[in-house]
Amino acid sequence: MRSLFVIVAFASLSLLTISSTSAQNWDRFRGPNGTGFSDATTVPIRWTEKNYNWKVELPGLGHSSPCVWGNKVFVLSADPDTATRYMLCYNTEDGKELWKKEYKSEVHHLHTRSSFASSSPAADADHVYIGWSTPRETSFKAFKHDGTEAWSLNLGRWQSQHGFGASPVLYEDMVILHNSQQANQLKEGEKAGDSFMMAFDRKTGKERWRTPLVSTNVCYSVPFIYTNDEGKDELVCISTGNGVFSLDPSTGEKNWAVEGVFSMRTVGSPITAGGLIFGGTGSGRFSGNYIAAVKPGKKPELVYEIKNSGGFKAPYVPSLLAKGDNVFCLYDRGFAACVDAPSGKVLWSTRTGAAFSGSPIRVRDRIYCVDEEGVVWVIAADEKEYRLLAKNPLGEASRSTPAVSGGKLFLRTSSHLICIGGKETVALAQ
Repeated sequence: MRSLFVIVAFASLSLLTISSTSAQNWDRFRGPNGTGFSDATTVPIRWTEKNYNWKVELPGLGHSSPCVWGNKVFVLSADPDTATRYMLCYNTEDGKELWKKEYKSEVHHLHTRSSFASSSPAADADHVYIGWSTPRETSFKAFKHDGTEAWSLNLGRWQSQHGFGASPVLYEDMVILHNSQQANQLKEGEKAGDSFMMAFDRKTGKERWRTPLVSTNVCYSVPFIYTNDEGKDELVCISTGNGVFSLDPSTGEKNWAVEGVFSMRTVGSPITAGGLIFGGTGSGRFSGNYIAAVKPGKKPELVYEIKNSGGFKAPYVPSLLAKGDNVFCLYDRGFAACVDAPSGKVLWSTRTGAAFSGSPIRVRDRIYCVDEEGVVWVIAADEKEYRLLAKNPLGEASRSTPAVSGGKLFLRTSSHLICIGGKETVALAQ
């Protein structure tokens, strides 16, 4: 009887774990709190098109990464010629389009590698939130899960020569947006944009707080919630003008900042590993990119920098990825590396030969990232050595970040959304 009880208890615990994994919502860019981590057990290592659960064509093009809540996957797309925006919702089970919202917009200058749909949605049990901009206005909207528009805001003009790419995050009853704008390298007659971290009531869209930030060049880093040694939550983000900084997520008041950390733009989002906060900075030239590690707290300090040297190349656009005390890097133009977070020692670095714009995510002990040609690289999250496990072509270019929910992997190419996994298929998972 005792043995039977142990077996039943173990089975119940296993079912609870599977249920918890299956129920995980990928509620924002890079999933829960921006960690890019899932403990799903049904995401395959290798596959072909015949293994897709479904593949749907999206209207227009874009780099917006999908977010998932329950049985709904949300993504933003846009017409590259007219700048018309499409807010899209699909069923996670069969890829059926549940609803589509279409908004006319204004064609304006973009960076050649950007799109009119580069920001990613965030979702909760009631709403999905998304933003886009033109030089004259910034639209920030909330939709109910049935597609009804819950509220809509115009946050004013948005200044940048690269295009909008800010992705919202959620905290308690608020949705928060890093509204970073351009102040340097402006054309004659252009005025500098005002930068803010902004928080809004999720239900009504009413502004709860607004914290001014330093405007230099536009930065796209998405904040995350860091829990300090006292158990209090901090909203942590990075930018050229403010460095690595922390705000009280309830009020917007500044906790601390280490300024002057970054000499160039920050695009990738910050992470924490080994008790430190990590962020990267760079430019399209890639020659001077580097990673900075900051000790957070009442007396914050820059602990070290890792600059491009020898075989190590710091990423500019892709975000860093943590596993325990290790930080994994995918350089935009053909290198992968693993760093020991506490010491800054480069444990390994290797040439991949692929260009990456999307950010890596981790499913248990495997890293998934889509290169610009649309090939999904699966790499072992191993601090000892670089091990390429598989390369899975999607057949179309991509600059987006994968999502994982319900044990399924969701992949966005320029004009398609693909779903795989979610089944106990040993042949695919090994």
